[in-house]
Amino acid sequence: MSLGPVMLDVLGKELTADDIRRLQHPLVGGVILFARNFESCAQLKALTASIHAVRQPPLLIAVDHEGGRVQRFREGFTKIPPMREFGHIWDQHPRKAKELAIEAGYVLGAELRAHGVDFSFTPVLDMDYGDSLVIGDRAFHRDPQAINELAFSLMQGLKKAGMAAVGKHFPGHGFVVADSHVSIPVDEREFDQIAQNDMQPFVRMIDEGLHAVMPAHVIYPKVDDKPAGFSPRWLQKVLRERMGFNGVIFSDDLSMEGATVAGDVTARTLAALNAGCDMILLCNRPDLADELLANLDWKISAQSIARLARMHGGHHPADMVALRESVHYVDAVKRVGQVGQKESDLFA
Repeated sequence: MSLGPVMLDVLGKELTADDIRRLQHPLVGGVILFARNFESCAQLKALTASIHAVRQPPLLIAVDHEGGRVQRFREGFTKIPPMREFGHIWDQHPRKAKELAIEAGYVLGAELRAHGVDFSFTPVLDMDYGDSLVIGDRAFHRDPQAINELAFSLMQGLKKAGMAAVGKHFPGHGFVVADSHVSIPVDEREFDQIAQNDMQPFVRMIDEGLHAVMPAHVIYPKVDDKPAGFSPRWLQKVLRERMGFNGVIFSDDLSMEGATVAGDVTARTLAALNAGCDMILLCNRPDLADELLANLDWKISAQSIARLARMHGGHHPADMVALRESVHYVDAVKRVGQVGQKESDLFA
């Protein structure tokens, strides 16, 4: 059985019979975990092992684990600072900021890999214009050059840990105030303004081998009347053809308010897949998951299957005990823990 085009969540800290039934459906290809799925390091590792045992090839396991306020697992994990902190350091010490971003990516990736998670939906490549209700300090900076350098550094660290990177939210979510989780944001700018600013970090990261992209649930009416994640113009004409991206396109969560413009859950899914997404996310609505799996008629392409296969995690330590025996890891944790503290500690 190959990977399907749907990523779902699971209910709790261990798989239920309903979870297993859904995960065995041929349309499913991945699982996204949340804070409710975490109790302890041992429990998390057991949960990911049980998910990977459900199917062959194993389902992909993902999480939103960026750092700052978006870090699903905390007890037993290193506290990753918000990406804005690296931007603050970059303003005075660009080289040091890049070194620390590499270490943060390595620590983030290595800890997740040691617990059986394949990848995190990170980094955020959005520009920080200071007004967004949802982006804020998740963004590295407002300067595209700073985002370019820091995001690339974080991706290098993830790669060292055996983890692919996912850039989000294409073509840029930072300009609009509204939060697409609860409303439908509209960005009224012209394409050229977006391309010359917000899209630049995506251009650089794609050139450097970015594995995956997540589009924004934002409407850019000067380009298309559909949100980017439902727009063939954005995903196929701009991202695939103009920018040459050949990695995975993940939809953002189709249960979010910003996705409801596309209709019921099956219509949303078909709109996203037909627009060019390889895999859609549907979170926190098991009723909609059952509705989708009962009604969706979609044959995933061989190209999408190949792209998704590259998201499986690479080599990793057997567990946290083995990871903590690594001098590189211990030193990186110490350095990352100093980010956001007074400068005399950081540069001691």
